[in-house]
Amino acid sequence: MDYFPLFLDIKNKPCLVVGGGEIAFRKASALLRAKAHVTVVAKEFSEQFDQLLAHDNLTAVTESYNKTHLDKQTFVIAATNHRPTNEIIFSDAQAVNLPVNVVDNPDLCTFIFPAIVERGPMTIAVCSNGNAPVLGRLLRAKIESIIPFQYGKLAELAQKYRAKVKAVFSNTNQRRDFWESVFEGKIAQKVFDGNFEQAEEMLQEKLVNESFPQETRGEVYLVGAGPGDPELLTFKALRLMQQADVVIYDRLVTPEILDLTRRDAHKIYVGKKSKYHCVPQQDINSLLLEYAEKGHRVLRLKGGDPFIFGRGGEEAEELVKRQIPFQVVPGITSAAGASNYCGIPLTHRDYSHSVTFVTGHLKNDSCDLNWPALAQKHQTLVIYMGLASLPTITENLVKHGLPASTPMAIIQNATRPNQKIVIGDLDNIVERVEDAGIVSPALIVVGEVINLYDVLNQTNQSKAVFEEHGNLAMERKSA
Repeated sequence: MDYFPLFLDIKNKPCLVVGGGEIAFRKASALLRAKAHVTVVAKEFSEQFDQLLAHDNLTAVTESYNKTHLDKQTFVIAATNHRPTNEIIFSDAQAVNLPVNVVDNPDLCTFIFPAIVERGPMTIAVCSNGNAPVLGRLLRAKIESIIPFQYGKLAELAQKYRAKVKAVFSNTNQRRDFWESVFEGKIAQKVFDGNFEQAEEMLQEKLVNESFPQETRGEVYLVGAGPGDPELLTFKALRLMQQADVVIYDRLVTPEILDLTRRDAHKIYVGKKSKYHCVPQQDINSLLLEYAEKGHRVLRLKGGDPFIFGRGGEEAEELVKRQIPFQVVPGITSAAGASNYCGIPLTHRDYSHSVTFVTGHLKNDSCDLNWPALAQKHQTLVIYMGLASLPTITENLVKHGLPASTPMAIIQNATRPNQKIVIGDLDNIVERVEDAGIVSPALIVVGEVINLYDVLNQTNQSKAVFEEHGNLAMERKSA
C-alpha cells in the first residue's frame, strides 16, 4: 500500500489550486462540494470558471504563482500544464511540510485523489496510486452501476437513528445485529422502493420491539479458503468472512485471503506444519467455543476444504456438543486446484477410472496407510501433507505393486503466484524434489494422468492458461 487511504474534513478550510484550465476547474469544483474555502491562482482562467467565480467560497487570484500563496493553506493542488512550475510548487510545499498534489505526476505528489462514488453520506473511493487513473475511473463506473442511489437514503436513515440505537443497545454485538437486520431486510427494501417514510416508521417499531433482546450465543463459520487463489472463494465464504468478529486461521490461508476479512475483526493464528503445532487442535476447539459463547461470530478459516483433512468434522462435533450454531462452507480442495491450474486431470477415461485422497502425515514415521489399496493401476493417488514422508511413500508404493516408472508430480503452493511443479517417477522423484528445493505446502500426485501434462501444455496458448496462475517451474529430467 503506497498511500494510506484517508477521508479528510476540509469544511471551511483554506485550500489552494494553481491553474486556470479544465483540470483546475474540476479540482476546484470538487473542493467546493466538500465546503472548502478555495483559492485559485492563475494568470488566465478558462470560460468554465465563470460558473464558479460567483461562489462565496472561491477566491480567484489573477497572477503568476509565488510561494506566498501557500501561506495558511491546508493543502495545494498544482494543475498547470507547465512542469517546471509544478516542480517549483512541489518543492515549495515540501519545504513547509504542506501536502501537495501535482495532477498526473505521481512522483510530485504527497497525496492523490481517488475516483469517488457518492451515495449520500456514504463515499466510496477507488485509488490506483496515481499509476492508472483511467482504470480507477472504470472501476468507479462499475461500482456506480451495482450500488443503487437509494443506498444514500439508507445511510441517512442510519445517521438519523444511530444515537437512538446506541442508547437502546449497550452491547456492540446487539447493535451490529440490529443494523444488519435493517440493512438486509424489509426496511432496506422500502428505502430502495422509495418509501422512505414507511421505512422510518418500520425502523421505529423495530427499535421498540427489540429494545432489550436476550443475550444469545454467537455462531461459528467453518469456511474453506481454498488452495490459495482468492478468486476461488465462494460468494458465501466472502459474505461470512465480512461478518465475522473473530477470525481463527491456519498456516495455509494466504495473506491475500486474510485481507478479505473484516479489518476490525480479532485475528488469531493457529497454524500447523509438519512436526510442529502452533496451537493443538484441542485448544483450537476451546477457542471456537469460548468466543462463540461470548456472543461473537467466529470464522474458522481453513486452507482447502474444512471436511477434507481439515479437521472440520472434529470441530463441528464439539460445537454440536455445546449446542452452538454453525455453518460449513465448502472450499476448493488443494487437489482440485492443483489439478486444474497445472493441467493434470485427476481422472481420464484412458488413464484413470478413480481418484483417492489420503494424508501422508504419518505418526511417528510409521507406515499406517493401506498400501495394497493405494498401489493400484488405473487410478490417481493424491497425497496431502506427505512431503516429509516422500521416501517412505515411494518405497511402499513400489513394494506393493506399482512400477517404479509410474509418473509422479509434486506441486508446491498450488494456485498461488509462486506455484511450482516437479515431475518424475517413483524411482527418481525424491532426488528431483531435493534438487528443486521443494518445501511445504506441497501436494503429491501419482498416476498415469500426469502424462497429460505435456499434452495439455504443448502449445503456447494452452500453456499460458496454466502459467498465468503461477510460475510453473517444472523440473523434468531424462531418466
